[in-house]
Formats: sequence, C-alpha cells, structure tokens
Amino acid sequence: MQDFKLRVFRYDPEKDEQHHYDTFTVTYREGMTVLEALLWVFENKDGSLAFRYSCREAICGSCAMYISGRYALACRVQVKSALEGDTVTVSPLPHMRVIKDLVVDQTKLWENYARVKPWLINDEPAGDRERLQSPEDRAKYNKEIDCILCGACYSSCPSAANNEEYLGPHALNWANRFFMDSRDTAKRERLEIVASEYGVFRCHTIFNCVEACPKHLNPTEAIQNLKRAAMAYKLGLRK
Repeated sequence: MQDFKLRVFRYDPEKDEQHHYDTFTVTYREGMTVLEALLWVFENKDGSLAFRYSCREAICGSCAMYISGRYALACRVQVKSALEGDTVTVSPLPHMRVIKDLVVDQTKLWENYARVKPWLINDEPAGDRERLQSPEDRAKYNKEIDCILCGACYSSCPSAANNEEYLGPHALNWANRFFMDSRDTAKRERLEIVASEYGVFRCHTIFNCVEACPKHLNPTEAIQNLKRAAMAYKLGLRK
C-alpha cells in the first residue's frame, strides 16, 4: 500500500457554523499509526489541524479519539487495522464539547475525577516506617491503577452523556482503587461520595466503558464493588 485516505472531523467554532470532514491522501509507510498519519497531515498538508498527543506510547491518554467506529488511542492504532476500504475516519471523543477539530473540552471529566478525592487518605502517624502493604492487598486494585484517564470510558457512557454531573466510570474506577487500598482510612467518606445522587447508582450497567477502554480495564466491575459496599454500609452490615 503506497497511500490511503484520512478522513478527519473538522470544526472551528470561531469560523464554522457546523462540523464537516476533510479528506487527505496520506503517504503510507509500514507500521504507521493513526497519530503518525495525523502528524503527517499537520506537517505536510494542513498546519491548522488541531489534536492532542504527548507520550506516543499509550501511557498519557492524550490522543484518545474515535477512530473508524471505535474508541482508541491514536498512537496505538495501526493504520492497517483501522482501514475501512482505503479510508481511516477520525473523529473527536463523542458527547464532549469540541474546542477545535479533534480537541474536546475535558473540564467536567477532571472536575468529576477530583470529586472522588483520588489520593490516599490516612492521617494516622506513620512514624519512621513506610505504610506497608502485603502483595495480596496490593493485588486488590491491580486493574484500576492501570487507568490512564484518557476519557474514552466517560465519553462512551450514556449516563454521563445525559448528565455531566454523573461522576463517570473513570472517577468511580479511581474511587474504587483507593477504597480497596488497605492503607486508606477514609472508607466511609469515600462511600458517601460515590453513593450520592450522581454516583454509582446512576450506572445502568451497560458496559460501554468496558468496550471503550483502550487498556482493557473493567470500570463496571469497580462500580459494582462500590455499589455492594455502599449498600452494606446503609444496611449496617459494615462499619
């Protein structure tokens, strides 16, 4: 394959009344990723194209996009695997306000993340030792800690799309990570946050977040764990 077509979502709110797609013919090289294709267009065809990226190693989550009908990291997806005929179609994350082209407003995503207090809470004196944890206790949140906060799960969630105050699977995933941490002493406080009006019980268990996650995590499972724990507290089965 010598070249292919890259169909890219375009929208500049300062100039455009509505969005449209521009199609570019891109010179292909073996192993090219979608992010590299976007960079090729930016450098050779249209320097006004806007998109986010940083690490290029599927770690930072900056380049999460909707690529040929699925959520993905542009730096990770090979052009060959994203082709529909001779075309790769790239759009911004759905259900989020577009700032320009492929760049979306992530304000609510980060605000909701902060609401779950995604840090270790333990005011007990540690003395001159580390807060030790067994391998078994560490394994309880092995999955959740791999979340890179790319926003794909939040974008895919119908509950978040219909109500931006809903904490979202990304935030609840991290809430469960710290709830399951044996060193954390704010269990009740965390459950009061996630069992609030816009917390875990607004999850309809549709599993979109699981399908969308580029790191193959299961936010739905984390949310169900928090639901069970919250109900146990409410029923007095747990202190």
